[in-house]
Amino acid sequence: MGKIVDARGLNCPQPVIMTKRAMGEPGGDDIVTIVNQTVALENVSKLAQSQGYETEVEQKDNDYYIHMTRMADADEVDGTNAEELAVLIRSNLFGQGEAELGQVLMKSFLFSLNELDTRLTHIIFMNSGIFLTIEGSPVLDILNVLEEKGVGILSCGTCLDFYQAKDKLAVGSVTNMYTALEIITTAGRSITL
Repeated sequence: MGKIVDARGLNCPQPVIMTKRAMGEPGGDDIVTIVNQTVALENVSKLAQSQGYETEVEQKDNDYYIHMTRMADADEVDGTNAEELAVLIRSNLFGQGEAELGQVLMKSFLFSLNELDTRLTHIIFMNSGIFLTIEGSPVLDILNVLEEKGVGILSCGTCLDFYQAKDKLAVGSVTNMYTALEIITTAGRSITL
């Protein structure tokens, strides 16, 4: 039997961090992480898949048992990829000043990202930036096009909870601080707004 990570009652990113540590330890080819929150279930499952693990989820009462087995041909994810670009957006406005101008500039910035000749891999939305990914956002059409091209559109789960907007997410998926930091630090280039 492999490792067991009991992360019940812990908020993200703790279950992800604990699972990532277990992956690097002896016995890390076969792991069961136990969580009792759906956000943790989603985030640990995404981590496992990104690290080359097959996953199977078993629900027992209110707990989720995430069974992870490293695939024999899985490549390790190490270092940075100089060709990749990740963007971190911390506000629904571009810059400081008049809100109306900030909205116009943000829409122009996101549209321009769509036109770049570079390998844009992820756009991560934190704090009030999550307002760009929820229902009623003026840039949903642009973000949908980027997502269709394979760009990961990720919104901070803690931020969505804080603004009581998780059920309004209209594009992309939920992430956590650990995963966001991992994406930003492994991309060859990053932009933070």
